[in-house]
Amino acid sequence: MTADIRILIADDEAIVRDGLRTILDLEDDMTVVGEAADGAQAVTAARELSPDVALVDIQMPGLDGIEATRQMLRAPNPPRVLVLTTFDRNEYVYEAMKAGASGFLLKDARRHQLTDAVRTVIRGETLLAPTITRRLIEEFCARPSPATTTPPALAELTPREVEVLTLIARGHANAAIAAELVVAESTVKTHVARILAKLHLNDRAQAVIAAYESGLVRPGTR
Repeated sequence: MTADIRILIADDEAIVRDGLRTILDLEDDMTVVGEAADGAQAVTAARELSPDVALVDIQMPGLDGIEATRQMLRAPNPPRVLVLTTFDRNEYVYEAMKAGASGFLLKDARRHQLTDAVRTVIRGETLLAPTITRRLIEEFCARPSPATTTPPALAELTPREVEVLTLIARGHANAAIAAELVVAESTVKTHVARILAKLHLNDRAQAVIAAYESGLVRPGTR
């Protein structure tokens, strides 16, 4: 029997925290181990409770969700961070993923979307496949600063790893990449792990950012 997924909820609205807890605690494989009303509390709770996943609202008083994400992910045993956001603050989503968040979830998501999202990030995957996610990533990666250049570490990737990174950036999951390249899914997982290690990235979300900012993939291309 697998252990429960331990979850921390960070949101400044008590009614939102109550609603999320009610949904998550109904799942057989999930347990809410703590709550936080602001970013500073979230960082402290993550350190003390060691959750597997942290649901983090971006807009919180004091320390916001983006900085809280950065601080949580600098810990020795960091949780996966799933950011809670709304449609009208797209730039925050991009910044959250650059900070290391594994994905984001709209606050009006349905119950099954919330629980599916938690299970997705705990598997080490990211919420990058939906059209809305790709649109957000492309919109903000289309405008890198003038100083942005191809990271030197990108040259360390093999041609096959470059292919895999390109497909990751286009929102493909491991199974789809395996089908595209006609290789085993386990081989894709190995390539992904090597890409993250060579580029010094935390997860696939940051790999997508790196692919766009380096110019490997251009917004709107297929």
